[in-house]
Amino acid sequence: MPHTPRPRFGIMTAPMQVDYHDVLRVWREADAIPEIEHAWLFDHLMPIGGDPDGPTFEGWTLLSALAAHTRRLRLGVLVTSNRFRPPAMLAKIATTVDIVSGGRLDFGIGVGSRPSPPLARREYAAHGLPFHDTAHAVGSLAEACTVIRRLWTEEKPFDHHGIHHHLTGAFGNPKPVQRPHPPILIGGRSSATLRVAAEHADLWNIPGGAIDDAVRRSALLDRYCAEIGRDPASVTRSIHLPVVYDRPSATRHAIGEALDAGFRHIVLGLPAPYPADVARWVTDELISASARSAGF
Repeated sequence: MPHTPRPRFGIMTAPMQVDYHDVLRVWREADAIPEIEHAWLFDHLMPIGGDPDGPTFEGWTLLSALAAHTRRLRLGVLVTSNRFRPPAMLAKIATTVDIVSGGRLDFGIGVGSRPSPPLARREYAAHGLPFHDTAHAVGSLAEACTVIRRLWTEEKPFDHHGIHHHLTGAFGNPKPVQRPHPPILIGGRSSATLRVAAEHADLWNIPGGAIDDAVRRSALLDRYCAEIGRDPASVTRSIHLPVVYDRPSATRHAIGEALDAGFRHIVLGLPAPYPADVARWVTDELISASARSAGF
């Protein structure tokens, strides 16, 4: 009988409509609770909910600060928009965070914002960033994953002249702490993104939604892995589930459905404002209760 990996629970604090010290408080509290194994930020440059002119922090800069203030949590950005930063620059940023954290980075990346919701689209024009069509964005993501992995692992400078990215004399030094490189998490639900995940991902994350859709997408990922001769079980299934503070039973139900469907990496999205001792509440009301119910 195959071994079923135990679930690994984490939290996500979207760094919008909050203060830096609010996020830092939650992460420090979570860092002291072993049941919470990972913590995440998102990658938007302007709010995608609430006051459209409210505060939003840049994800990777904030992640580096939180890495320096924590000791145990695995951490990452769920997920980095490949549209925002050239891949060689992103590889350097991620290496820096992996070193600052002592080797705790999970490298999350995806295509970037879809045209919906509308608030997610405006940040490109507001920051002078192009917004290419989907085919361009998916091709760019696949190429970026190749470039980033090479920068993390190759011991000599190299050139890369692809369709979307061109580098001459590319070289990554220092290398990440984790060898051969930090785990790569690819987020998304489109079939094109799932093909990229089959080739490059150690973890695949789907951003919530109906569990039936998540199951179908996971089965499609299985198929794409099989087509390229990869063991589908080598890609950990991750799902983001929103937390509703006044309805913990609804969140527990969603966790149970995800566990039953084979998702073993659970990211619990915490809405702001964060209640006092929210990490302890998440542990007691959601994680421990769900693990007991599932027999883990």
